[in-house]
Amino acid sequence: MTVTRLDQGQRYRPRMAFLKKIETLMMEMQNPDTGVKTQTQTVMITNIPHAVTGNDIMQWILQRLQITAEEAFHLGDLFVKYGYIYPLQEPKNLTLKADGSLYRFQTPYFWPVQSWAADDTDYAIYLAKKNIKRKGILEEYEKEHYNMLNQKINYKWDFVIMQAKEQYKAGKERKKEDRYTLDCQERAYWLVNRTPPGMVDVLEYGLDRVTDPNENKKNTMEFFRREIMYYQQAILKTRVKSSVSLGGVVKYSEQFLSNDPILSGCLPSNPWISDDPEFWDLNAKLVEVPTRMRVERWAFNFSELIRDPKGRQNFQLFLKKEFSGENLGFWEACEDLKYGDQSKVKEKAEEIYKLFLAPGARRWINIDGKTMGITVKGLEHPHRYVLDAAQTHIYMLMKKDSYGRYLKSPIYKEMLAKAVVPQEGVKKSTGLFGRRHLRSSPSPIILRQQEEEAKAREAANTVDITQPGHLASCAPRPAAHAGPSTPASPPAVPQALPPVSPGPPALPHGTACPSPISLALDSTAGTQLDPRASSPGPCPSGSRRSRLAARSWGRFLRRGCWTSPTLATLSPRCPAVPHGKVQPLGGRERRLRPDTRTVSSFFQVKTAAPSDSRARPGGCGPGEDRHHRGRKGSAKELICPWETPTEEGRAG
Repeated sequence: MTVTRLDQGQRYRPRMAFLKKIETLMMEMQNPDTGVKTQTQTVMITNIPHAVTGNDIMQWILQRLQITAEEAFHLGDLFVKYGYIYPLQEPKNLTLKADGSLYRFQTPYFWPVQSWAADDTDYAIYLAKKNIKRKGILEEYEKEHYNMLNQKINYKWDFVIMQAKEQYKAGKERKKEDRYTLDCQERAYWLVNRTPPGMVDVLEYGLDRVTDPNENKKNTMEFFRREIMYYQQAILKTRVKSSVSLGGVVKYSEQFLSNDPILSGCLPSNPWISDDPEFWDLNAKLVEVPTRMRVERWAFNFSELIRDPKGRQNFQLFLKKEFSGENLGFWEACEDLKYGDQSKVKEKAEEIYKLFLAPGARRWINIDGKTMGITVKGLEHPHRYVLDAAQTHIYMLMKKDSYGRYLKSPIYKEMLAKAVVPQEGVKKSTGLFGRRHLRSSPSPIILRQQEEEAKAREAANTVDITQPGHLASCAPRPAAHAGPSTPASPPAVPQALPPVSPGPPALPHGTACPSPISLALDSTAGTQLDPRASSPGPCPSGSRRSRLAARSWGRFLRRGCWTSPTLATLSPRCPAVPHGKVQPLGGRERRLRPDTRTVSSFFQVKTAAPSDSRARPGGCGPGEDRHHRGRKGSAKELICPWETPTEEGRAG
C-alpha cells in the first residue's frame, strides 16, 4: 500500500537562511591567505593531506568574529553537525573537540542542500556498497533501512547492486588516503541526511511552504492590482462583535441542551450502559413513528430537518401537495453525486441534467438564467461539485419559502401529535454523562463508632440502682423484701413524724427509707454491725451511720463485688449493668421525681404499720435475722421507682 501525500499547495522547500552565512564563513576559512592553516597529518599509518585540528578552527573563529570562547565553540560545533566539517578520527561522532583532533573541510558537493532532498536511490547504493565491503556487517538501523529500501525500490534493485559494485571496484583503485577520506565524507553526509536513532535531525524543516521566500518578485502593475483587490475584499468582509458571537453560542447551547444525550441523558435508557437496544429501535433512520424530541428538533432550523432521513421523507409529502417535490429530489441527487462512486460521476451528472435541467425535462426545476449558464458550462467537464451552484439555489429556495409553511402545515402537526415519548427504563442512568450514582459501603471505622454511640446511649438510659439515694427525714424502717411470692399487707396511712434535721425534708404522704446501696452494704457487712450501736430513737445518729456506711462500702469494693448480682436481687425487674460502671443521677433526674404519694427516694415501700425496724434487702444473713427477730410481724414490699403499683397491690 502506497501512502501519497495530499498536495495542499505547499510546493516550495527553500533553504534555511543561516546556511548561506555558514557557507560564507566556510569559504573564508578555506582561503589560503586568511583562512585556517592546513597540513598533512597521519591517521592510522595514513598521511591525510589538508587536515586541520579542532583547536585551530576555534582560534580562527575567535579572531575572525571577536566573540567569547563559548560562542566560538558552539559555532564550530554547528559547522560539524551540519556537515561542513567532518572528523577523521571519530567519523561516527559529529562534534567539535577543541584539542588536537583532526578534521577536514567537506567537499561542496556534500554540503547540505534543501532544494531537493537526499535521494533514496543514492542511500541504497551507499548501504549496498558498505554491505559488500564489510561482508554484511551493518549497524542495526542501517539493516532496517536496507531492508525497507529493498522493498520500496525493488523494481530497480538490480541497478542499485550494479552501481554499488562498480563504486567498490573504483574505490579499490584509489590511493589509501583518498579512499579513507572518501569513506569519511560519505559517512558524514549520510549521518546528516539520514539521522540514526537518538540523534537530532538538524535538517528537519517541517512542511513545505506555499510561497517561495527566495523568489525575486518584481513590483509590476499586475502585482499592485492583485494586492489592491485583496485588501478591498478583506475590507468588505462582515465582522461581528465578540459579545454578539458569544451570545449566539449561548443561545445555540440552550436550544440544543435538551437534545444532547451526554448532558441531558437519553430515553428510555442509554444503550451503552444498559445494553438495551430500544433507543436504537426508536431512533432508526426511517422508523414508522419517530420520537417527539426528534420531531421537535426539525423545527430548530432547516438544516436539522433536511439532514434527518425521516424528516426529509415527511417534508417530501408536504412538497408533493404543493407540487414542488422536484426541488428536494434534485437536492438529494446532487448529494448522491458528491459522495457517490467516482467512476459514476459523469454518468450521474448526465442523468441529473436530463431529469431536472434539460429543456422539457420530466422534473424540471426553476432556477435563474445565470445559475443555469454556470451549471451547463460546468457539465462540459463534469466532476463531483459541478452542480453546487444549482444545489445552493434550490436549498435557499426551500429554506426561505417552503420550510416556514411546512412547520405550520397539518402534516407536521400530525406527525408531532402522534410522536412517541419514551418512558424512562429501569436501567436508565441519571447524572452527568449517563453515570449511575453509586453508594459506597460504610467504612468499618464509622460502623465501630456507631456501635459505641449506641452502647453509650443504652448505658445512659439505664438506671443504676447501686447509686446512693437521697436521704430523707427519719421514718419507720420496715424489713424490705422483693419478689411477687411474698403477700403484701394492706396499705396503711403512715403516721406523721416530726421533722429531723439534718437531711432533706420528707416527701408528703410518703415514707423515707435509707438508700438501696446502704441496704446492700448492711447485708454484706452481716454480723460486723453492733446491734447496740443503733440509736434508741427511731433514727440512728447521722455521723455514726455515715462512718459505718463508709467502712462497709470500702470492704464491698475491695472484695470485687462491683458487679455482684446482690445488687440486682433487690428487685426482679432491676437488671445488672453489664459494663459495671456507675451512672450517677444528674440534677435533671433529681428534679424529675416520681409521684410523691407512692414513691420515696429509690423504692416504694408499702407498710402495714409504722415500725422503727431498719429496711434490709431480701437476702440478709443470719445475724440480721437475730437482730430483727422481733420485727417480722409486718410484711413489707420493696418496689423499684420505675414500676407502677397496680390496683391489686393497693388492694393488698
